Amino acid sequence: MLAAVQAVRVVVSGRVQGVGFRAWVAREATSLGIAGRVWNRPDGGVEAEAVGPAPALERFLSALRQGPRLARVEHVAEQWFECREAPRGFQVTG
Repeated sequence: MLAAVQAVRVVVSGRVQGVGFRAWVAREATSLGIAGRVWNRPDGGVEAEAVGPAPALERFLSALRQGPRLARVEHVAEQWFECREAPRGFQVTG
């Protein structure tokens, strides 16, 4: 049986679409060794699922709260969970 790994689902609201936010998230995640994916939400937010060691996920969340230069992050909602199968790499979708 595979051991569960830490994961977090994040919804970021504010000015986060049209400013390169998803590409920035993917670069941040990759630099921290985090796998997962990020996508735009119909409500104007950005959502991501990230899998990796808890300390790396904490650093990832800290970066998301700041965002890239052109973004304006207003709120970050996080939901931690365990997953049995970690994805490979970090993908920008939708």
